[in-house]
Amino acid sequence: MSVTLREIRETDLENIMRWRMDPDITRYMNTDPKLTLEGQKKWLASIDSNSDVRYWIILIDGQEAGVINLTGLTREDGILGWAYYIGEKKLRSLKTALSLEMSLYDHIFDNLCKNALISDVFTLNKGVIQLHLLCGCEITEEKKSYVSKGGQAYDVTFLRMTKERWQQVRATKKYDRISYEI
Repeated sequence: MSVTLREIRETDLENIMRWRMDPDITRYMNTDPKLTLEGQKKWLASIDSNSDVRYWIILIDGQEAGVINLTGLTREDGILGWAYYIGEKKLRSLKTALSLEMSLYDHIFDNLCKNALISDVFTLNKGVIQLHLLCGCEITEEKKSYVSKGGQAYDVTFLRMTKERWQQVRATKKYDRISYEI
């Protein structure tokens, strides 16, 4: 399986809308949006002009599969946030997830010279938490009832990978490298 990344285009917005409103995706996200194409066009314009964020379309064997992003690129402390999802269920795999995550570590620590990468995950999303731990992340905190959505409170687990930790564990990891340089 070949995984590549490219910048988001206006022609991707309908797929992004479909993925982002899919209950299998949104059940693990902070919001359940009702998106429109016009709203998505405004969102794309806003991220294109925002130097603090970077978004990519994930392509698997040339097929649009999902979205990955970085936030906090202008933070002086060098701590970035990130998130991703594979919207096309048939293209999901552990191998792809491992490659996306560990290649992102390479990019932010080696190319961008940042200090840490953080993420937050609904605690009920045990598979993704285990994935992050498998990649070498550490849990930094768990907050009870941190997100309220649809009248329900969700616990959130916060994870972190530091530059120092990645330098310690990288040699123990096997993954196909994906280029974030576009």
